[in-house]
Amino acid sequence: MLRIRTVTTASGAKAVQVIYYYKRKRVVYKHIGSGRSEAEVESLMLVAQDFIDNYTPSLPFKEETKFDNLIFLDRAQFLGVHYTFLYEVLSKVVNKVGLSYIKKPLLLDLVIMRILEPASKLRSIELMDTYFGIRHRRQSFYKSARDWLELKQDVEQIVVAFAKSSYAFNFELLFYDVTTLYFETFEEDELRENGFSKDNKSQQPQILVALMVTKEGFPVSYEVFSGSTFEGHTILPVVQKFIRKHGVANFTIVADAAMISSVNVQALVESNINYIVGARLGNLSSPLIEQIDRSLKREDGHSIRIKTDNGYLICSYSAVRYKKDKYEMEKQIQKAETIIQTPSKGKKTKFTKSRGEVLELNRTLIQKTKKLLGIKGYYTNLEESVADNNTIIGHYHELYRIEQAFRISKSDLQTRPIFHYKEEPINLHLLVCFMSLVVSKHIELSTEVSIKKFVTELKKVTDARMVNGITGKEIRIRAKITPLIEKLVQNLKLPH
Repeated sequence: MLRIRTVTTASGAKAVQVIYYYKRKRVVYKHIGSGRSEAEVESLMLVAQDFIDNYTPSLPFKEETKFDNLIFLDRAQFLGVHYTFLYEVLSKVVNKVGLSYIKKPLLLDLVIMRILEPASKLRSIELMDTYFGIRHRRQSFYKSARDWLELKQDVEQIVVAFAKSSYAFNFELLFYDVTTLYFETFEEDELRENGFSKDNKSQQPQILVALMVTKEGFPVSYEVFSGSTFEGHTILPVVQKFIRKHGVANFTIVADAAMISSVNVQALVESNINYIVGARLGNLSSPLIEQIDRSLKREDGHSIRIKTDNGYLICSYSAVRYKKDKYEMEKQIQKAETIIQTPSKGKKTKFTKSRGEVLELNRTLIQKTKKLLGIKGYYTNLEESVADNNTIIGHYHELYRIEQAFRISKSDLQTRPIFHYKEEPINLHLLVCFMSLVVSKHIELSTEVSIKKFVTELKKVTDARMVNGITGKEIRIRAKITPLIEKLVQNLKLPH
């Protein structure tokens, strides 16, 4: 039986001990601590009693490491907090997606850190220790990073397999778009080149990143091009490579208007690739615009289909779009009239044209624009018996999913700007960002909240770290899991 004993030490303090008697000899089982005042001694005796009440040792009274249940704040030191719960959940999502099969712990932890707090790779290693108490050596990163570049194909295979099992992805429909990522430098090389920048950073070198997602917006593949590459030249090699890699038979790609050209259309058809792309109606010939104007009823939801050299041109009308287009046109006309009345050298706008040195309204363009108000166009090679006009239009409108994916990548994961200056680190950076995007998008689709909201909520479940000044042991106290957090985690359907 354990007992409490107090004894006066040589310094005059009173020591509190937990003891037992074995063969008529007193044995100190645990030294609780020493106190000089009555209050300190009483506190120590409470700890000793709590220890006895909550711990029943087995003979022959070997001391075991056991968590003490009682802690006095005036005898404890606060060390900070860890986000262990968030790490545990994100790790389970990584595992569910299948990325843990690549068996690269440091790489996977960098993916998780990208979601929690985007930073440089070495800074992320430091933050892992701060946020999770997980320590990786910098040397491990330098030794392993180059080998990770060979994992791109493996990662894609894992992600595609997960898309099949979780989102019924069958390769029949894929959404394609590109974006630019700029660098915090003004020096170019073979990969980082100046070009048309979607970030308004045309003076800084950039790269072009092509992304393909499912109809839900789940990313399945990406490719990297030099910054000066015209985006219309990327779709064919990317799609053909994807088809060869996965042995796809039936395939339909959905992309915006920048991807369409007579050369692309011919190449897609020759490769047995179906397409649905946006049409730039302003570039149509006058006879075709006249045909659309005559044939299309100005009623919501009405559409027509016309055979052209670029496939079937589908045009639909929307009253909401009409109001928006009309407002934009009138604003541009007003701007043109202002410039004509107060001419300024070099100043032109959409609805002006030059006649000699005199600017005047371009009435032909205004009339052409009026005929297209409220009308949106789409090209496809799919027969109406395979996909009617409403189906084509519906598929195209799903392109916003890829815009969401780019938003997550650029904003929440901070893919841009890029601070690397060599091709290998750039490709590694994009691999980590793509893997983080995969995990983030699955979380968003499962929980129906943004990844930013998800991380913010789960960060509320902290593990407070305290050192028991009496026993010298570190104690962790986890914050309460709220009903909202519990619901978010349940929606992920993670294994226990």
